[in-house]
Amino acid sequence: MDQKQQFQDMVRLPLAPALGDAQDMAIYARFMRHVRCVPNSRMEIKVLAALQFTADMQNCSDAHVSKLLVELGLRASRAAFPADFLRYADQALLRSGWDVGGPSTALWALKAFWDDVGEDKFAAFQGDYALLDAEAVV
Repeated sequence: MDQKQQFQDMVRLPLAPALGDAQDMAIYARFMRHVRCVPNSRMEIKVLAALQFTADMQNCSDAHVSKLLVELGLRASRAAFPADFLRYADQALLRSGWDVGGPSTALWALKAFWDDVGEDKFAAFQGDYALLDAEAVV
C-alpha cells in the first residue's frame, strides 16, 4: 500500500444526518462542501481546516462542530481535530459511561479508531495540546 492511500485510510468521512434538525444538516453540508476545496494533500489538514471553516460560518465552536460530525461518523487521527475537542474527548474518555460527562457511543468508536490506527493510548494523560500562542510583534 502506498503512503497516500495509507493516509486516506486514516480518515472516514461522516454520513448525512437523518431528517430532523436543520442545523445538523447545515453543518454537515458545509463541512462536506469545504473539505473538497482545501488546497492540501494531507487529509488530516483538510478535515481540520474544514472543521474550523464550518465553525466560523455557522457561528459555533470548533468543538461543537467536531462533536456533531463525530456523532455522524467522522473518524480521523488526533491531528485532524481542534484542541478544544481533544480536551473534551480526553476528559470524557477518562470517565465511565455511566458518569455525568462520560463518553458517548460515538466517542468510544472514535477512541477505538484511534487505537486501530496507532495513536498514543496515553495522550489524555499528557494534557498538552500544541497551539500556536505567539504574540505578534509589529
